[in-house]
Amino acid sequence: MTENPVPSNFIQEAILDDLKNGRFDHVLTRFPPEPNGYLHIGHAKAICITFGLAEANGGKYNLRFDDTNPVKEDVEYVESIKEDIRWLGFDWEDREFFASDYFEQLYQWAEKLILKGKAYVDDLSPDEIREYRGTLTEPGRNSPYRDRSVDENLDLFRRMRAREFPNGSRVLRAKIDMASGNINLRDPVMYRILHSTHHRTGDQWCIYPMYDYAHGQSDSIEGVTHSLCDIAYEIHRPLYDWFLDELEIFHPRQIEFSRLNVTYTILSKRFLKQLVEKGLVLGWDDPRMPTLSGMRRRGYPVEAVRDFIDRVGVAKNESVADISLLEHCVRENLNRTALRVMGVLNPLKVIITNYPEGQVEQLEAINNPEDPAAGTRTVPFSGELYIEQEDFREVPPPKYFRLAPGREVRLRYGYFIKCEEVVKDEQGNVVELRCTYDPATRGGYAPDGRKVQGTLHWVSAAQAVDAEVRMYNRLFLTSDPDNVEEGKTYLDNINPDSLKVLSGCKVEPSLVNAVIGARFQFERQGYFSIDPDSQPGKPVFNLIVELRDTWNKIQGKK
Repeated sequence: MTENPVPSNFIQEAILDDLKNGRFDHVLTRFPPEPNGYLHIGHAKAICITFGLAEANGGKYNLRFDDTNPVKEDVEYVESIKEDIRWLGFDWEDREFFASDYFEQLYQWAEKLILKGKAYVDDLSPDEIREYRGTLTEPGRNSPYRDRSVDENLDLFRRMRAREFPNGSRVLRAKIDMASGNINLRDPVMYRILHSTHHRTGDQWCIYPMYDYAHGQSDSIEGVTHSLCDIAYEIHRPLYDWFLDELEIFHPRQIEFSRLNVTYTILSKRFLKQLVEKGLVLGWDDPRMPTLSGMRRRGYPVEAVRDFIDRVGVAKNESVADISLLEHCVRENLNRTALRVMGVLNPLKVIITNYPEGQVEQLEAINNPEDPAAGTRTVPFSGELYIEQEDFREVPPPKYFRLAPGREVRLRYGYFIKCEEVVKDEQGNVVELRCTYDPATRGGYAPDGRKVQGTLHWVSAAQAVDAEVRMYNRLFLTSDPDNVEEGKTYLDNINPDSLKVLSGCKVEPSLVNAVIGARFQFERQGYFSIDPDSQPGKPVFNLIVELRDTWNKIQGKK
């Protein structure tokens, strides 16, 4: 990745101020994902901000998994998260941690709060805790168990750890203020009982800390200086500070920024997991998903993803980024970097009747006009070709400049051809065109100066490679999929035409053994990448993005 200049934003200003006034003499940040799903584009923003600001200030960053809920976590998610972060271009070196590394220390600190009279064991049920908690306009009520003695609380908490009680029967709560205007300070739960095997600690524990309790203390243990997080945690910051102050341990600074929202997209791991589990997509890495693994499989260049995040910027206020901006960043990157090739998605056979039988010649083609260093390649040309079905009309509409009976067009890198005869099947469908070519127009120009308006891409039939092409569209029909009528859900906004699989496509022979992940521009079609489902000699292509933003045009937008 190329080095970016130090960003100017409110977080950077806060970091510089902390370094200047001596609050910290270095910068150490962390990204704390929960290993209960795959990362999405919203996480990419958090990673780029958290890790990028550390890099920009000569600091370091940790990767710490918040693995405090064994019911939802899996090693699969741990590995996918690491792969995604590396793809984004960040290296946390040997600073890979887990909240579970600190379970014993967190437990000891919980006992310390009990001994200080700042925590107690509560027997209320989850529903009762919610009822006693009050509302935004009404204060909460003290639990009848709030005034248990220190000794009784300590005994019960140790028995919770010793597996004496069933799930949900007791919790450990911080004793703060049930009348606080900040509902997060109304005696929040610190520990709950979960008799479930943990992916790292096995059955060593049956009580697990809540995120609000674990993450601040984990930051402190690691010596994190700046705990950067979602704006949703701004209201949790007083609780973050309260635990650190009561425990009298190293105190990081929490700073919040707005999360990333994108049109036509759902950025909720819970909802994304539902799509996977209901079989509405083909897995977490389905190219229609906003997951980083999905974007990577679709063929999005990581440079484009980071460019998009840079353009969105760092702010406090919530906003919604247009997905067209992301697609623009992808398109802009690929225009510079992707090799041009020819592929025919809906083939129509063309026979050049006056071309020498059996002859095959090699025509020179430009690999990328934006990059002269990309050079050229040769493509085979013969008397039997394939063109796109849409590039021929028996009765052409107005302003249609492609092939039609009696009309002459240019073949890209090749010759002028003229349609002389149309062959149809019994149902009246056009199945073949018989054309003539002008041998003097090799390279696409007529020595007599005559002009043609249409230029078509093509492939030689004998050398063409059969391919499958997966045409992707937006997964949701509306810009705000979660905004639905009463009685409906975001699932009602799924686009039934978000995937169309084309078989029998024809591509030029240079693509027969293209490597997985390689990206190309199919001339006049769009940008495509090689999918992992490809087999030797049988490539599968994913549409990355079209050459132009056709969605907004279809939707009637300017």
